[in-house]
Amino acid sequence: MTTRAGFVALIGEPNAGKSTLTNRMVGAKVSIVTHKVQTTRARIRGVAIEGDAQIVFVDTPGLFKPRRRLDRAMVAAAWGGAADADVIVLMVEAHRGVTEGVEKILEGLEEIGKGRTVALAINKIDRVKAEALLALSQKLNDRYPFAKTFMISAEKGHGVDDLRHWLAGEVPEGPWLYPEDQIADLPLRMIAAEITREKLTLRLHQELPYQLTVETENWEERKDGSARIDQVIYVARDGHKGILLGHRGETIKAISKAAREELEEFLGRKVHLFLQVKVRTGWLEEAARYSEMGLDFKDGN
Repeated sequence: MTTRAGFVALIGEPNAGKSTLTNRMVGAKVSIVTHKVQTTRARIRGVAIEGDAQIVFVDTPGLFKPRRRLDRAMVAAAWGGAADADVIVLMVEAHRGVTEGVEKILEGLEEIGKGRTVALAINKIDRVKAEALLALSQKLNDRYPFAKTFMISAEKGHGVDDLRHWLAGEVPEGPWLYPEDQIADLPLRMIAAEITREKLTLRLHQELPYQLTVETENWEERKDGSARIDQVIYVARDGHKGILLGHRGETIKAISKAAREELEEFLGRKVHLFLQVKVRTGWLEEAARYSEMGLDFKDGN
């Protein structure tokens, strides 16, 4: 039996649906999905099996115009993920079309895409009429020689099986890279931190989510089969701490409950989750925080 295995990088603007597609392909939640943009920080890899092929998805941060060090490190991680991949899939939102951001990504592909298979996935196809889809596909294919174009809805699953089947034939021949039952190459501590950060992002609608990070400080396996997980939420300012705690600690309690329930579902056992909020004014400039998120501090220069 000939096996295949390789890396597929999903690139696109923030909110293009990369995380949703990763989770749909893998069949489990490995990537943070929220209505906020720029929520995927590290290059999360989800592992999907299709026949004799193992497809490892590199879910890159959205490509956008960077302003801060963290932004620059995220953009560097996105292009780095594409440069390391066997196949690149550019995701474009059907209803937004060729934006300035998509134009910039197409320019970047001129360099990164050389010698690689690059496919186009037009996502959220249920939001526009067929004629508009065909016109958008034509316009994008005129701009770049995509190997293949897919019309998909990552959220509803339309066209996703076709894309996965095609990718299985495009990754190189070779042994599988991960054990069959492994769905992500992130350590559990990091997945747990991502789950809590997602709940924070969903609950807090200010600019705050981009000014905080979550770290799993301690993970204790208990004799009864449950796990005790201690996490610290670092915020940049004192005022942020108050917003996060909420009136009589109600906000943090709700976040903790939502994160604990999802962790229990993900791990399939009871979880005791303890959250602490600490103010670290300069965490956005600390190299250790970046490596915890799987980003390179130097890339933010």
